[in-house]
Amino acid sequence: MQNPGISFNATFLEVPALPEWAMPEKAAPTPSQIALLAGCLDVTSLRATDTENTIAQLLSKAQQAEALNPQGVAAVCIHQPFILQALLALRKTSIKVATVAGGFPHGQVDETIKCTEVAHCAAAGADEIDIVINRAYPLTGDWRQLYHEVAACKQAAKGALLKVILATGELSGAEMIYQASMASMMAGADFIKTSTGFESVNATLPAGVAMAYAIKTYHAQTNIKVGLKAAGGIRTAQEAVMWLTLVNQILGPEWLSSKLFRIGASSLLDDLHAVSATL
Repeated sequence: MQNPGISFNATFLEVPALPEWAMPEKAAPTPSQIALLAGCLDVTSLRATDTENTIAQLLSKAQQAEALNPQGVAAVCIHQPFILQALLALRKTSIKVATVAGGFPHGQVDETIKCTEVAHCAAAGADEIDIVINRAYPLTGDWRQLYHEVAACKQAAKGALLKVILATGELSGAEMIYQASMASMMAGADFIKTSTGFESVNATLPAGVAMAYAIKTYHAQTNIKVGLKAAGGIRTAQEAVMWLTLVNQILGPEWLSSKLFRIGASSLLDDLHAVSATL
């Protein structure tokens, strides 16, 4: 079930004392964790140099993940011009087609243009759309405008799953990340996502902790479940297992599926295959 959003409520932006979370030690993944991670993976290529040939290689790689998880990966994430190519290649699979929109990766475009781009991706058939917020709104505390921007994009998505990228590495600490998470969820974000992958600081576990506690609080207050997506710089199975641990410990095992947890990566799948071969 997607997040329908709620009316803007400033009390949701009040940041509680966030409990301390003990960072786990890196550990070798188990076979069940490898399978779970493969099934929660958004295999991604968002390069300026992507071509039909490179995307074809990505789509083939995504389908080869069936060796790790019978359902394959969760999604492929590509630029808008390759949506039709992906839909045709994946039509006999359960793999979703995701794309990026909303002025990706910087988000500094007019809201009307942002929504037009989202609507275009939805009309092209994308199952999921990852948008990026205008960082100026959280950095200046303009939470109503952030809410309005995400709500407008949610409407433009016309039923496609909406993942909202917070670019946490460019926000000022856990409180701001928590508030940006809350404003986005109130506006209807189905997933909140750490990063575009193009910031100098991308997915970090401390940012994930703040996001996870925001998701937990939002669920407690609304009974609506929102997903968490970590993206940017996660390259090894050991790193990915730490994100599994975070989600399991803070949000619980209900979140350990592709419906509520994703990792966006380009090279992680290679490491999952390599580690699986040693188990």
